[in-house]
Amino acid sequence: MKTMPSIAMVLLALGFSSAAPLAGQTPPSGGVPLDTSYGCIVCHADHREGMILGVHAERGIRCADCHGGDPSARALPAAHRGRFVSGRDKLSTVQVCGSCHSDPNRMRQYGLPTGELAEFRTSRHGQLLLGQHDTNAPTCTDCHGTHVIYPPDDARSKVYPSNIPGTCARCHANQQLMARYRIPTNQFEAFRSSAHGIALFQQQNFAAPTCVGCHGAHSALPPTVTEVSSVCGRCHQLVGQAFALGPHGPAARSGKLPGCLGCHTNHGTERVPADQIVAGCDKCHAGDARVHQTSLEIQKLVVGATSDLDAARRAVGQLTLAGARASDYRFRYESALTYYLQIAQVQHSLDLSRLEELSRRVRSISVELGSAAEALSERRWEHRLLLAPIWFLTLSAVALAWLTWRALRRVEEGRQR
Repeated sequence: MKTMPSIAMVLLALGFSSAAPLAGQTPPSGGVPLDTSYGCIVCHADHREGMILGVHAERGIRCADCHGGDPSARALPAAHRGRFVSGRDKLSTVQVCGSCHSDPNRMRQYGLPTGELAEFRTSRHGQLLLGQHDTNAPTCTDCHGTHVIYPPDDARSKVYPSNIPGTCARCHANQQLMARYRIPTNQFEAFRSSAHGIALFQQQNFAAPTCVGCHGAHSALPPTVTEVSSVCGRCHQLVGQAFALGPHGPAARSGKLPGCLGCHTNHGTERVPADQIVAGCDKCHAGDARVHQTSLEIQKLVVGATSDLDAARRAVGQLTLAGARASDYRFRYESALTYYLQIAQVQHSLDLSRLEELSRRVRSISVELGSAAEALSERRWEHRLLLAPIWFLTLSAVALAWLTWRALRRVEEGRQR
């Protein structure tokens, strides 16, 4: 009876070998050749993809490199003898992955960091899993995959930029799971319609932040009140500098104001329309006449600059359609656009004098382009007016020639009679 498991394993290996690619043969889906002599696939045929696909397979990393055991054996308990880690529970998964990814000598050749495990310990996920043994918290394989792990720049990877929000949403959109932690589950939908989400999903702009851009990847934690403006400022550097120079900067650093979240939402990250600046300010400063007046002036300048920029854009379009050499005009429009974008930055400092200066520059260029378009339109109309007498004289000459021809023909017909 003791020999039956061994015989069963041999029969299973023979059957599997007939269905699997031959040793050294590249599988149809690509990857690396599958070595059917490797004992682990006798029992774990469902994981054979991990031996031929993914970044680990490409680097020659096999089952025993992570789990230990004896891959030359084809039966238990010999296959699991020596140092063996199953990796079936989330805690041991952290141990298995960390054994390599925390080793600088191993990761140096790939240019990979080695602080992920230390960062994971500081994250909310790590605190729950490692500190409180809460197995609802994710481990490495929940985000990266188990055996078939693709590099982050591979579109099949769970951590490819446009896949990251969906990977996070697998847990964070689960109402039943998140209820016990009192975490809302609308973040993914809010992000999808946000300025960041539109840039990522619709425009495929991978410079746009995903969940990990603001919360961290392995060190995932929500920013504290005093950290919000610093987190946003990593991408929005000029806006962050203007914000820090304005009256809101000290309030954010002291924790009295949640940084950028005073005017924008976190996952929605909507832009405040130019004509709603006053309404936004009044949410916090209702009844403050001085602040209300300042917000009115800012809104007037921003709305005016927006209108002037639109007028400049239309003027360039008119000049182009009219056949003018529009390269110089387009250059002037780009200058106006640059000043306009600076307004979007400077308005966070509430510096009225600087906003007035930039607004004047946008308006000056807009008037210049509008005047050029109007002058060209007038010249075209004058050309049309000049063409009228020319057409009249031309038609008159044709009519006179026709009448002369008719008269000569009648005279000729009279002589013939």
